[in-house]
Amino acid sequence: MTIDQSLELLRNVFIMAATIAGPPLAAALIIGLLVGIVQTATQVNEATVLFVVKVLGVGAVLALAGPTMVRTLVEYTRETIGSITKVVR
Repeated sequence: MTIDQSLELLRNVFIMAATIAGPPLAAALIIGLLVGIVQTATQVNEATVLFVVKVLGVGAVLALAGPTMVRTLVEYTRETIGSITKVVR
């Protein structure tokens, strides 16, 4: 295995991690920002409100994007396992 192949594998790992973790993290970020703005405007600083809304939002994103994320991860895993022969030689 050459250095270029190693770097390609590492690059693919980082891209896959960002692809899989991106939608739920982005949803949590946006929801946290919006709830924070609403809490500041209404002066209601209740931590459970933020937590419940984030859990529901991230759950909704996972329900909607979950099948696509799992399909992408399974495809990546198949490609990686299939390329083991290239790495060993």
